[in-house]
Amino acid sequence: MKSYIAFLKKFRWLIAIGIPLLVLVLSSNLKHIEMDGSYRIWFGKDSKILTDYDNFRKTFGNDDGVVIVFKDENGIFSKKALASIDRITQALWKTKYIARVDSLTNYQYVHANPKEPDDIVVEDFIQNINKATPTYLANRKEIATTDPLVVDAFISKDGTTTMISARLTPKVNDDSDKSLIIMDSLEKILAPERERTGYKYWLNGGPALNKAFVVIGTSDAMTFTPLVLLASMILLLLLFRRVSGSLIPIGVVVFTFLTVLAVQVLLGYKLNNFTANLPVFVVAIGIADAVHIYSVWLIHKREGMENELAVFESMKKNFLPIFLTSLTTAIGFATLTISEVIPILTLGIATASGAVLAFIISVVWMPALLLLLKKPMKAHVVEATKSKEPLGYGKFIVNNAKKIVWITTGVFVLLSIGLFQVKVDSNTIRYFDKTVEIRKSTEFMMKNLTGPMAYEIVVDSKVKDGIKNPKFMKTVEQFYQEFQANFPEVRHLASLMDTVKRFNKVVDGKDEIPQSQNLIAQYLLLYSLSLPQGMEINDKMDINEQKLRITGQMDIVDTSKDLEMMAYIENWWSKTEYSATVQGQTAMFAHMQKDVTDTLIYSLSLAIFLVTMVMFFIFRRLSILWVFILPNILPVILVVGLMGWIGISIDIGVAIAGAIIIGVAVDDTIHFLVKYFDARKRGLNIEDTFDEVLRYAGKAILFTTIILSVSFSLFAFSEFSPNQNFGIVTAFALMIAFVVDLLLLPALLSLADKD
Repeated sequence: MKSYIAFLKKFRWLIAIGIPLLVLVLSSNLKHIEMDGSYRIWFGKDSKILTDYDNFRKTFGNDDGVVIVFKDENGIFSKKALASIDRITQALWKTKYIARVDSLTNYQYVHANPKEPDDIVVEDFIQNINKATPTYLANRKEIATTDPLVVDAFISKDGTTTMISARLTPKVNDDSDKSLIIMDSLEKILAPERERTGYKYWLNGGPALNKAFVVIGTSDAMTFTPLVLLASMILLLLLFRRVSGSLIPIGVVVFTFLTVLAVQVLLGYKLNNFTANLPVFVVAIGIADAVHIYSVWLIHKREGMENELAVFESMKKNFLPIFLTSLTTAIGFATLTISEVIPILTLGIATASGAVLAFIISVVWMPALLLLLKKPMKAHVVEATKSKEPLGYGKFIVNNAKKIVWITTGVFVLLSIGLFQVKVDSNTIRYFDKTVEIRKSTEFMMKNLTGPMAYEIVVDSKVKDGIKNPKFMKTVEQFYQEFQANFPEVRHLASLMDTVKRFNKVVDGKDEIPQSQNLIAQYLLLYSLSLPQGMEINDKMDINEQKLRITGQMDIVDTSKDLEMMAYIENWWSKTEYSATVQGQTAMFAHMQKDVTDTLIYSLSLAIFLVTMVMFFIFRRLSILWVFILPNILPVILVVGLMGWIGISIDIGVAIAGAIIIGVAVDDTIHFLVKYFDARKRGLNIEDTFDEVLRYAGKAILFTTIILSVSFSLFAFSEFSPNQNFGIVTAFALMIAFVVDLLLLPALLSLADKD
């Protein structure tokens, strides 16, 4: 270590200036940084979920689109409201990336010709709005609000709320996300409508959701990164009462995250809602190393030690634990790379590399900079430091070890009961706070019109032209009835079966499936020939007319409920001679629940196993290995139990929090244990050992806990729920880890380590 310090002293100016300059050069690439909010970022290229969805789109077209909902308290069937619907509908048809537009005005109304009752007419539901009479509008309202094909689809039961749906072209987002472009085009259409009508137009659908991801992700990155850095600087200044104690540790984390972000950009990665917070994760990784080095250096300086010797002593005491904590932290984050959720995987790679980089900067740049701070401590500070009496921490632990174990065990048992009440939820709408526009929009739609979530149910008749079989059609009708009877969350179902029944009602007067397959085929042919260009039915069935698409409008529910309903659908059809699968983006994200759960369970299990192995190789004390591991497992278990008590669901943010919690808890434990065994080897009794550990590690552990808890708790103010949950859960877990490391761990050691 003396040779290393001599090397740093020789090149201190080069290192102190050279590393910031190198980081500055790399940071020039950050001007190319981009944010991606597309649904495709959540899944790997080889993901079965994504492959199945792409196959669905190849067969039936895109299920993604823009939905515009508005309400008129006086009713939609007025010239003002209908004219607005028509203008928006016509404008959307001309908008780039829009393949099809459906609304109340262009809904293809099937009815008999009043002048020629034998003729079937398929035409726009609303025509000649400017010439519409009150009688005509009243008639249209009566038809629409009693028509099961329209109610809970384009119009609410009370006739006050309506929807315009614009479907995107099939491959619009395959190369890059066009959501922001589409939303800008939509704003140009709606801005004059707002001025003309005074209506509030609520926006839903994929582009609106993707834009929300991008806007909030960017906002969080721009808000919480400087906030966390500022909070950390202020806390460090208050704790160390020295400007260098604030700026040097912050310099370590800033250089680390700028480098990691720059490398991410060079490798072609785009930021998402989780990697956008990478600087904050790096603060958690790097601040502890820097605080431990600075804290011990400052203690020796205040004791009157010469500066170079103070740096040497600090590095001597901290190099090994910092190396080990960086290793275990990198391991903890690297376990995230087993996740099937791509943003978590990329975050795992970035943070693991950040842990390594933070170690290098901490042990190279930081001591080189400290060697430049030659100003001696003031005499009164040195005398005050030397005259302080021991706090009696070691005596307290030894005398009360059993009480500490019993009390903490009782508290932990109480918290852990909440494990049985915790839920997993990966519903994308609930990723947003209730104040966010996209969430308010979907909830408005659900309350006033229909379910904002869509299930795309693909039913396979097993034979070519099988969907025209009367038996098949009647099975579809039976499915409608039983599915809606079992799940009130199903607001509306639509397929070609509805069209066949409507034609039969108009022709034969019977609202039922005809008995003849030829007649069903004729109805579908007549309907398709009567439709205007762009309104074809090829998105409702496959080219062989073997598979039928049923679109279900569903309420927002827990992901577990989504999975239950989707399992019901597939199980229901498996009992027939046909089969069905549920596709669409709602289904994609529902199936991601398993990946979120697997990430939490498998990454944590792997992290705990690998950390256990590292602990064993470090301390080689198999008989009390459980004492080393327990403080690292407890914070995770207990905070998940706490989530069960206070009603926080496990989501992606919590899954990520697990790795951070393990990383920081292990850091504190290793610093404690390295200094503990070092003191024991030097012959100190157990009470004096605990006092020395508190002196050289306790303050740094306390400082990092305060800094990180305050910093992460700021995420409670995010509008992105996973970030909120991440911040709350991590802050609680760090406080639990602090109590465990400074109370339970030494209590267990005093009982178990008799050598």
